Amino acid sequence: MKDITYILRIKCPDAYGIVAKVSSSLNDMNIFIMDSSFFSDPDTKNYFMRLKIFSSEGEIKSSVFSDAFNNACSDLRMEWTLEKESKSPNTLIFVSKYGHCLQDLLYKNSINSLRMNLCGIVSNHEDMKSIASNYSVPFFFIPNNSQIRKEAEDQIEELIRSKKIDLMILARYMQIFSANFCSKHSGKVINIHHSFLPSFKGAKPYKQAYEKGVKIMGATAHYITEELDAGPIIEQTVERVDHSQHPDELELIGQDIESITLTRAVKKHLEGKVFINGKKTVVFD
Repeated sequence: MKDITYILRIKCPDAYGIVAKVSSSLNDMNIFIMDSSFFSDPDTKNYFMRLKIFSSEGEIKSSVFSDAFNNACSDLRMEWTLEKESKSPNTLIFVSKYGHCLQDLLYKNSINSLRMNLCGIVSNHEDMKSIASNYSVPFFFIPNNSQIRKEAEDQIEELIRSKKIDLMILARYMQIFSANFCSKHSGKVINIHHSFLPSFKGAKPYKQAYEKGVKIMGATAHYITEELDAGPIIEQTVERVDHSQHPDELELIGQDIESITLTRAVKKHLEGKVFINGKKTVVFD
């Protein structure tokens, strides 16, 4: 019988002996460490751990583990979670009219490259309805703009409650969420946007980039916060371009980069490799 593997995630104030105490407590429970990652942040004085573990006795009972682990490590003031590695979080993907990121996520999920239980696609347009149908994913059309944002968010919140959503992915969803929504779902909403050097905001960014002769372009995937496009960064990708590439070519390159970057970020989140550390992240390989 194949061992049931778990991911143990730990965040605590930095101190001497953390690894020794955690390892000893797991050993006392006949739990084996298959893989481990650690990081001590000298600025925030926080310590981060991600362990892949299994028990020689089979399934780890959460209540038994919790009591034993908390007793052994009570002085470390840890925040920790333990989940089966095979867990598939309930997920919603949000999209507007551009489907490149959505298509990549749907394909990767269909071949089990991503580990998520896709509960639906939410859009303020109906353009992606046929794509959702092709993958047999429920499609939820929820009109949204600055005038009806409160009503739209109320519908979205009801969907989150009814589907018990763990993760939301903004796959080029061209709407802004309220500060209250961002705060309530902190660390559970991943967004993607282009990252030009220099940065170009507003309409037709690829045309602006072309006119300025940009030589490097890229994309950034991050958790959303009240500050637009400024949340903790999970993943970034860059690629060199040159004077011969016109705006349409730059846009195609940009779409590829956005798709790759968002999928990588989602995969790392699903695997429990991302820890929020103030305004930034700790991301294990």
